[in-house]
Amino acid sequence: MAGLRVLGTAGPKKAAKAAPSKGKSARYYPADDIPRPKHSRAKKHNAPKVRASLTPGTVCILLSGRFRGKRVVCLKALESGLLLVTGPYKINGVPLRRVNQAYVIATSTKVDVSGADVSKIDDAYFARVKSDSAEGEEEFFANDAAKPAVVSDQRKADQKKVDAAILKAVESTPLMKNYLGSNFSLKKHDRPHEMIF
Repeated sequence: MAGLRVLGTAGPKKAAKAAPSKGKSARYYPADDIPRPKHSRAKKHNAPKVRASLTPGTVCILLSGRFRGKRVVCLKALESGLLLVTGPYKINGVPLRRVNQAYVIATSTKVDVSGADVSKIDDAYFARVKSDSAEGEEEFFANDAAKPAVVSDQRKADQKKVDAAILKAVESTPLMKNYLGSNFSLKKHDRPHEMIF
């Protein structure tokens, strides 16, 4: 009767596991649902690496957003990994703004930006200000007209101050003003993979 199995009895290994261990009570289950904090790696985030070609003074081509196709001057890389760029505003209408480096082509053209002081411009500078008046449902649907974006006097002053230093360098280089003012576009037979920017 070597092949006979008896139901209901456990082998020595299972019996040892099933035996209650001394000094330990049953697993504890809390009566209420206590919210446990989710695991977060937020403190471990490092600033993204900026491409070696994107140095202060590099002329870049924007590939997305409302200013796509415009040539802008890179001023510095911010802590968030975004680039701080400017048109200058007087030449092509691009204000001081942050740009993701993934949507930028760095060219070999350089502009001297050593005179522009952008030390106080950081990510917090671009934070949106919450409006004091909380609109109700009635006001939300009543005002169909879009409110125009209001640019603060501080922003306008900073724009002029930064652009003044860059415009000096731009005007000292022949054809640089025309180059920054022109848009980048591809024609029918252009081969972007063979272009040298």
